[in-house]
Amino acid sequence: MNKLIAVTSLSLIFGFSSAAYAQYNGAAAPRGGFTGPGLSVSTVAEAVKMSDDQPVVLVGQIEQSLGDEKYLFKDATGSVTIEIDNDDWRGVNVGPSDTIEITGEVDKDFFDVKIDVDTVQLKK
Repeated sequence: MNKLIAVTSLSLIFGFSSAAYAQYNGAAAPRGGFTGPGLSVSTVAEAVKMSDDQPVVLVGQIEQSLGDEKYLFKDATGSVTIEIDNDDWRGVNVGPSDTIEITGEVDKDFFDVKIDVDTVQLKK
């Protein structure tokens, strides 16, 4: 009899804790997040003056491929080398006449400044 009570008690405890977990962590639970302003769009001229690892958003065109996932990106203020990993394209196809918005971070070393791109979006 004691074993039956113990098993029943444990079943109830695990059942309630599972239901509580599902209620607070399930798909129906509301998900929160930041709703305020994000990064503002910068220019190439501003981006090359920023410090290393600074987040940046640029709008412009890709002029040409430089090979090895590197491209020459331009806007009205200048040009900069960008690096877009193959999986960061996410199905977006662009040509030199297409305007895109890229989000990434400044990557500076001793002799070079480039933008390490995280997302590419086609602007309409």
